[in-house]
Amino acid sequence: MTDAGTAPLAILHVDPERGLGGGERQVLGLVRHLAAAGHRQAVAGDPAGALLPAAARLGAGGRPLRVRHHLDVVAGRRLARLLAAERYDIVHFHTARAHALAAFLGRPRGVRRVVTRRMDYAPRGGWYARWLYNHAVDAVVAISEGVRAVLVSGGVDAAHVRVVPSGVEPDEFAADAATRAAARARFALAADEVAVAVIGALETRKGHAVLLEALAGLAAPRPRVLCAGAGSRETALRAHAARLGLAERVTFLGRLDDVRPVLAAADVVAMPSLHEGLGVAALEAMAAERPLVASRVGGLPEAVGDGVAGLLVPPGDVAALGAALARLVVDAALRAALGAAGRARVCARFTVAGMAAGTLALYRELRGTGSDGRVARAS
Repeated sequence: MTDAGTAPLAILHVDPERGLGGGERQVLGLVRHLAAAGHRQAVAGDPAGALLPAAARLGAGGRPLRVRHHLDVVAGRRLARLLAAERYDIVHFHTARAHALAAFLGRPRGVRRVVTRRMDYAPRGGWYARWLYNHAVDAVVAISEGVRAVLVSGGVDAAHVRVVPSGVEPDEFAADAATRAAARARFALAADEVAVAVIGALETRKGHAVLLEALAGLAAPRPRVLCAGAGSRETALRAHAARLGLAERVTFLGRLDDVRPVLAAADVVAMPSLHEGLGVAALEAMAAERPLVASRVGGLPEAVGDGVAGLLVPPGDVAALGAALARLVVDAALRAALGAAGRARVCARFTVAGMAAGTLALYRELRGTGSDGRVARAS
């Protein structure tokens, strides 16, 4: 006989985004590990998006749900009907657009509601956002202490927030010498050339402009830069690089579904973010044994550790970023030491298995609470 602490759960994940961004990859990692543990899962998402077929390959049922905006009453009613027709123990909302749907559900008997918050800025919406996170859901998962602090400062009850860090599969990013040589050849890197990778959406919050200005101020030897990502700032960033005389040093690679070749080729990874919830790209770099230069924002200090897996600098500080990059460009021994420490750190603290275990522990805690379902205390 199975007791309540080990019984399989029925979980509905809600993520209406069309692409497979970092958040969606976290959802898929969670689905994979929970499926392996015997839990029944379905994913509600955009019928034209990439998430539903990817989840189906992991054994999770698909539930088409198009969400047009943060206050989509029609989508909320569709979700309420789904919950009335199918039995779930947990409904987990994974994006900001999904969070708002919790307000339309009433109180389905026995269904606990969880939201995950990934960004390190205060939720928009004033009193409504505070009501949503404090009363319309049973718990808020913050992916870092930095995100938790922002939520609490914005009026979310600290006892209602649980920190569960994002994770990666470290072995997926390990690269041997032959793999590294092939990757460097792919990007036309000379044997003695230091390559800096920057991976992330080409948006203002990621700080690419700061990185370009820091690179322009570096003396020889100047590194090559591999910039992986797409976004609304691409044209402006290409023009900025040209104005700074960096057109021959910076290669814009566009959006890549697989960043592992970039990490294998790189010597350093830069994360000059102005905002960052935790930074899965930082975790991937650490798993690949690549040292980081990262901004001291959001969850990046928790992930990197100052002087542990990389060097931290103030956000937006061109001079500090340039000095940190210059230090790593010329010091191969420091790069190796930081890279090895980063690999050990991510294996110990930031795996998908750990993220799934922390999330499942929260689910079980909620199932064991009283009628209101509230988390009793912060972890």
